[in-house]
Amino acid sequence: MFTLPNGYISKTTFMMDFDIADRFGKSAVLDTYKRAFAEWKNNVEYLTELVIVLNLKIWEHYEGNESLARVYDGLWREAQDYAYDNLTGDDLTYFWRCTD
Repeated sequence: MFTLPNGYISKTTFMMDFDIADRFGKSAVLDTYKRAFAEWKNNVEYLTELVIVLNLKIWEHYEGNESLARVYDGLWREAQDYAYDNLTGDDLTYFWRCTD
């Protein structure tokens, strides 16, 4: 589990899941994302955390593994766009508060 400077405390194993996937490369990262997104895209807390983790992984890899950082960037954009297009009301407020 991890805590962000804004006080957000993780609720999932997404960070650990992607840490493991990193060791196996792009296809493992894509597969991990595909499964996580399909399972949790309708849960605002888990979708929010998925977006946060994807963003953290971009920053983790941007200097050392630009190719993997680009993969994470594309996935982050996809998940974030989904959130913006599908969340409303209190759910969207929660998403903004946690990701801002």
